[in-house]
Amino acid sequence: MRIVCMGGGPAGLYFAILMKRLNPQHHITVVERNKPFDTFGWGVVFSDATMEGLRQWDPQSAEAIQVAFNHWDDIELRIHDETILSSGHGFVGIGRKKLLNILQERCLELGVELVFEHEIESDDEFADADLIIAADGISSRTRQKYESVFKPDIVKRPNRYIWLGTNQLFDAFTFIWEQTEHGWFQAHIYKFDENTTTFIVECPEDVWLAHGLDQADQQQSIDFCQQLFARHLGGHPLMTNARHLRGSAWLNFQRVVCEQWWLQSDNGAHVVLMGDAVHTAHFAIGSGTKLALEDAIELTRQFQLHGDSPQQIGHVLREYQAARSIETLRLQNAAWNAMAWFEVCGQRYCDRFEPQQFMYSMLTRSQRISHENLRLRDKGWLEGYERWFAAQAGVPVAADQAAPPPMFTPFTVRGLTLPNRVVMSPMAMYSAQDGTVGDFHLVHFGSRAMGGAGLLYTEMTCVSPEARITPGCAGMYRPEHAAAWKRIVDFVHASSPAKIGIQLGHAGRKGATRVAWEGIDQPLEQDAWELVSASALPYLPHSQLPRAANRADLDKITTDFVNATRLAAEAGFDILELHCAHGYLLSSFLSPLTNRRDDEYGGSLENRARFPLEVFRAIRAVWPQHKPISVRLSCHDWFPGGNTPDDALAIARLFKEAGADLIDCSSGQVWKEEKPVYGRMFQTPFADQIRNEAGIPTVAVGTIFEADHVNSIIAAGRADLCAIARPHLADPAWTLHEAARIGYKGLAWPKQYQSGRWQYETNLGRSYQQPAK
Repeated sequence: MRIVCMGGGPAGLYFAILMKRLNPQHHITVVERNKPFDTFGWGVVFSDATMEGLRQWDPQSAEAIQVAFNHWDDIELRIHDETILSSGHGFVGIGRKKLLNILQERCLELGVELVFEHEIESDDEFADADLIIAADGISSRTRQKYESVFKPDIVKRPNRYIWLGTNQLFDAFTFIWEQTEHGWFQAHIYKFDENTTTFIVECPEDVWLAHGLDQADQQQSIDFCQQLFARHLGGHPLMTNARHLRGSAWLNFQRVVCEQWWLQSDNGAHVVLMGDAVHTAHFAIGSGTKLALEDAIELTRQFQLHGDSPQQIGHVLREYQAARSIETLRLQNAAWNAMAWFEVCGQRYCDRFEPQQFMYSMLTRSQRISHENLRLRDKGWLEGYERWFAAQAGVPVAADQAAPPPMFTPFTVRGLTLPNRVVMSPMAMYSAQDGTVGDFHLVHFGSRAMGGAGLLYTEMTCVSPEARITPGCAGMYRPEHAAAWKRIVDFVHASSPAKIGIQLGHAGRKGATRVAWEGIDQPLEQDAWELVSASALPYLPHSQLPRAANRADLDKITTDFVNATRLAAEAGFDILELHCAHGYLLSSFLSPLTNRRDDEYGGSLENRARFPLEVFRAIRAVWPQHKPISVRLSCHDWFPGGNTPDDALAIARLFKEAGADLIDCSSGQVWKEEKPVYGRMFQTPFADQIRNEAGIPTVAVGTIFEADHVNSIIAAGRADLCAIARPHLADPAWTLHEAARIGYKGLAWPKQYQSGRWQYETNLGRSYQQPAK
């Protein structure tokens, strides 16, 4: 094949090496705009795992890289005049120039043609090529030329950064935070050869502007950073090798994702994007070079599998994108999480967290490193952190003793102390008779209380007959409802250390529907009741049309909530939750998608929140003062024009001012055409933002399904409690079983089940043993 690599960065050079090794008959040319053996930038970093892949695919270049690289295991944090060190993280640092020089020399050894100082205007220059690798960087002209095919999604991020270097050497991958009168700056620092260290300085846009750095030239910017971080530089200056850039050289990171990675041009050549041209990964996890090198490996592997003749190119490129895009997206998501963490750490964590928790939060920022993964990397550090965390929760542990995992520490809110951080999320059972709960609910809640959860929430319990979602929904509007619930509450209190809360709600426009197994959200065909909502909008096109609530309706609804609250107090519930999420009545007032009112209850966010806040204040006035109230919010409507996480933050602040103790952070189910972005722990960022910016405890919910998730969320300060929904339906003893799975023996089982505990833990231990050979 005739192969042209447009761009002499890691992707283009390494692919040329691998394809020449695969078949020396290929004619391969790498075309680069810069001079031979010249490059810009400082050091690059990638993991030990990436290095192992390089050894497998080209031992010669891997050996040269290994001789030249700087390896370290330690990550060091410096903040608030404290230094914290964690080990076992395994990174490789090498000068970008040195890496490219090694790859260039290897190309020449193998017979790859290198062309330098050639500015490529278009892939049309290489009409005779069978395959063109467009590794032409983040500003790829090739991607721009074929934009309608590649369909790039490019997002410019808000933080500013400047890429510098220094001769001050650091023994660990070091992160430093320094505070100014306008905000926080952070530095990402790693040594990449015996003389030089990469020193990236980053800050939010508003902090950058406040310091006038938008008006500074490059040298003034360097001088500013040098003065700011002087006590860490040991008298060494900061340096730049980006004099070719105009202005101050402060940049905004651009996240690039392409829907399509390759095409066949009009002249017949196949063109495939590679490296930063097709995807970028933020330097917060240092994976841009890793992605580029692994792109080259995967494309070569596909040619090896399917044949490296011109006739196979189209098939190979399809297989390449299918195989590579999944891993790339996974890494980009991790990089996005890490990038977002650095973007908000100044406003969210730097002033709120103690250095110990700040370090934990930083180490787990990408969500690729979990609690138990940290234990594998640095057991000593993590166990010390667990002791620190337990002490903050009121459980002091001696230095020679093992602390409970964070999920098994107690949590106190107002006058209520929970034995652990696991919550059974509210889940509709649709099994009540005229609002009255029965034996099913006794067994349902009783088994999960004995299963180890620290707090159980009832399903949404409706405050009137017309507030129900379905005829099978639980209610709290008659004395017999309170008596039935009290039976369950008393059993939970007598049979377990768990606490139990009631979630009160009103279905609004989502009411008068069938029970879930007969057609979720489908309207009743008979015996339906009249619906009210913020505005006269049906949930589904064929749903019953609600009427917009008038003054009399609002007064009655408020009275219904107050009466239900009094009955809940009589039943002995420990905590009350006001349901303002998922498109039900109070949620329909909060969202601009469902609130089209032009009175004092519509329009601005403050107006939309007015009625939910009136209800909240009314129930707070009659709920026992020593007992807490939580509020469940839809923190993202997942639809244009709906509430965003920033809107949810503003709403949470209003509820906090009104006396709320806890925000239960869910999302969606407000607008049927929503497009949520699902994933592991996908709603936790909402809990994180509200907790650490509004300063109110939160509950994280959504695809949290193992102890490692809960421990990571709680330990990082992203939420105070974790609500587990579907896993609790599948396993009433989820909490007991997860404790056993991670080897924690401090959680008591019901005395009646002790023999089962022994067998369960024994079987787990056997399942972890390697099978005999």
